[in-house]
Amino acid sequence: MSSRPAPVVLDDLGAPRFTPAIAELRASMADVAPLCPLEPAALLEAAAQETGLSDFGPDAFRPRLEVLCAALRDEGGLSPAGVVTWYSQLLQLLKNRLLIEDRLARHPEIRELPVERPIIIAGLPRTGTTHLHNLIGADPALRSLPYWESLEPVLAESARPGPGEPDPRRARTAFGLDVLEQALPHFKRMHEMTVDHVHEEIQLLAIDVSTMFFETQALLPTWRDHYLAEDQTPSYEYLRTILQVLQWERGGTRWVLKSPQHLEQFGPLAATFPDATFVVTHRDPAAVTVSMATMIAYSARMAVDRPDPGAIGRYWSARGADLFRACHRDRALLPDDRTVDVRFHEFMADDLATVEHIYEVAGQPFTAAARAAMAAFMADHPRGKFGTVVYQPEVLGIDVAGQRRDLASYVERFGVELEDADR
Repeated sequence: MSSRPAPVVLDDLGAPRFTPAIAELRASMADVAPLCPLEPAALLEAAAQETGLSDFGPDAFRPRLEVLCAALRDEGGLSPAGVVTWYSQLLQLLKNRLLIEDRLARHPEIRELPVERPIIIAGLPRTGTTHLHNLIGADPALRSLPYWESLEPVLAESARPGPGEPDPRRARTAFGLDVLEQALPHFKRMHEMTVDHVHEEIQLLAIDVSTMFFETQALLPTWRDHYLAEDQTPSYEYLRTILQVLQWERGGTRWVLKSPQHLEQFGPLAATFPDATFVVTHRDPAAVTVSMATMIAYSARMAVDRPDPGAIGRYWSARGADLFRACHRDRALLPDDRTVDVRFHEFMADDLATVEHIYEVAGQPFTAAARAAMAAFMADHPRGKFGTVVYQPEVLGIDVAGQRRDLASYVERFGVELEDADR
């Protein structure tokens, strides 16, 4: 691409620089932070007041909310802007839960809707999952989760737009993305975010307050340990219920789903979606760790004033290794006849051939309409559209050779091709 932007070095990971507009916004959030207590009782009360609802459904999420809020207060090192951001996010998740439970109470028939034969992608960020997810999600015959819907799955009955009126969730999502673009102007080089891009269901898992999603926004070892110690099957079952609600809201039956946390949850995943086709993506663990930790370290400025790139790199070196090992250990829990292992270098060499193979395994017709939609998506989203980032494993304290050595059995088993981890 002759017009491709030059690569950038993210030289402010530990001391973020902001535009005057974002600096002013962050300063104003400092005045609001005292009004945003990260306390379960306050959050639950605010969600009930704002929705006029009181039924949060099964209570199992409440102890998890206690653990998460305590970890945020005690370990998160949150800036005032981070406190406001987290409060807003948790409040929205609880409001989403109330609205989902209200919809289920009003329409119990929703629980009878079939969630049939989903295509589920499991893989860490930077392994090609986003491109693969969006390619398959472009197929008009499949149901996917656009970003705006992941943030607000259900509207209150009183907020539903009339015929021909725009959905207010789209405008709210666009506003949030505009702020994100100003605060993290290079984020799109690593992961493009748009109102309609196909998003992963980890945002829906968060509604049950049980997901590794929270780890990506702050270093929360207490939360991590609590999450890992719990059987995630009930939360995956609640995810299935949310998918039923979304089908009732906007139609669709066969989903294409994706989340990195599935790598360590093959048991609950397969138990909840027993007829699914599973797609497991693989890439050089060192390259994945460096690029994933860079993306997380860059976005950490949204929650803390002075992120510690080294601490983030070390955390995600260990956490990523856990996920790779879980994938290696539990891969046999997935049915061989309905599971496709996708190696990054092969996918990059011929992405449509990979998709076609997945469709064959899934029994999904690879129609002319699907091909055209995928071709249009690729034309609109060429690789490197926004330029790239120069990765610096040394800044993140990541031992590239050590990561590969520790995960050699994973690399060998899945035939992973090693790469330059700083590219």
